[in-house]
Amino acid sequence: MTEVLFYHLQGRTIEQVLPPLLEKSLARGWRVVVQSTSEERTDALDSHLWTYRDDSFLPHATWRVADAAHQPILLTAGEGNPNGAKVRFLVDNAALPDDADSYERMVLLFNGDDDEAVAMARATWKQCRALAFEVTYWQADENGRWQRRD
Repeated sequence: MTEVLFYHLQGRTIEQVLPPLLEKSLARGWRVVVQSTSEERTDALDSHLWTYRDDSFLPHATWRVADAAHQPILLTAGEGNPNGAKVRFLVDNAALPDDADSYERMVLLFNGDDDEAVAMARATWKQCRALAFEVTYWQADENGRWQRRD
């Protein structure tokens, strides 16, 4: 069954939250696809993941590279799963892909300060429940640690 985690971002950006979550995914041996909503945004995330920290390296590429199938983290603006990922991150209001049930885990990061993003997350939550996916909601506490909320 597909598990879908909803991460409610407030006072933190995707650029701050995404790299540590990707690091945890790699540490677990998972291949990942990160889906945004435009090629420009995908390119911006690509640049950010190379420079977000001086003492860290996240092996990744965009869907454009010839060896996309071999990448542990693949950034894309569309559907598809060229690297055979079992985990898919959805950012910037990216919609649930048609093949959502083929993933073990989906992670939806949404901006809690953006009414459109909150509405989209609520609609996706309902869609996931209708598909009988296991859904959980996460929000950072005052120390920045993610806490599961009911």
